[in-house]
Amino acid sequence: MKGTPIPSPQAATPLLPWLHQTLGAAMPKARVAQALRMGRIAINGTAITRHDHMVEPSDTLALLAKGCAATSHGTQGCRIRIVHLDDHVILAEKPAGLLTVATETNTTDTAYTRLREWLEGSRAGRPFVVHRLDRDTSGLILFARSAEARDQLQARWDQVNKVYLALCRGTPADPEGVIDNYLEEGTDLKVRARPRAGGHAKRAVSRYRVLATRKGHSLVEVIIETGRKHQVRVHLAGLGCPVAGDRIYGDAEGPRMALHAWKLGFNHPGSGEPCHFEAVPSPLFLPWMNQA
Repeated sequence: MKGTPIPSPQAATPLLPWLHQTLGAAMPKARVAQALRMGRIAINGTAITRHDHMVEPSDTLALLAKGCAATSHGTQGCRIRIVHLDDHVILAEKPAGLLTVATETNTTDTAYTRLREWLEGSRAGRPFVVHRLDRDTSGLILFARSAEARDQLQARWDQVNKVYLALCRGTPADPEGVIDNYLEEGTDLKVRARPRAGGHAKRAVSRYRVLATRKGHSLVEVIIETGRKHQVRVHLAGLGCPVAGDRIYGDAEGPRMALHAWKLGFNHPGSGEPCHFEAVPSPLFLPWMNQA
């Protein structure tokens, strides 16, 4: 959960007096108290609304943007990790191997059904699908809390900041660059790059940057300006550097496909305020992250 950092006290201190002390120069006391009531004060990633909550020196505090406040109730019992939850959106962290939504062969255990079961059990409505991640891709996935919020987010999807991490076999000839072509899905469900528009091909733009290289592999950051099916996988394979473990597009090695939806940034559908979120990569990526 991202926000404006707030210093921690040197000794245990009640929350509201500490907020008045640290935020008083920038915010009137009434606004500080309102931010606390609205769940905009996060301690160690969890929204706190109690004014007498004791803040410890080891705690991490943040002031969240308007409209991006998390709900103050917990997420116990949900079978998928929730990164952020408010009245308009849910960000979850999908593990590799879990479908986003149902297919003809799997209709029961998906990211969507896990969220829906938890929300319905809490009498808190249901999720609305905004986008999808491939089954073997881990990381951030965004759901809406209403059809209106879903439609608003989808209408501006090309404006959303979508950042992926990929472990690739080989290293691109250029350490950074832009891939701009057209992608078309065939009857075999495999996506192929086309040099120009035509048929059902849609424009796809990716910006990539090599972060680290080691032992014939590379860690690559990819920012996608569009959101086409298999876009990152096809674009990296087109550079001659398929994602490690991607058996469809050129690499059969590895225990899983090494692709992670790392960061999402968007204007909140409730307030219009910019929100930025990040999902910590799995241990598979950590040796590389330390070198980047």
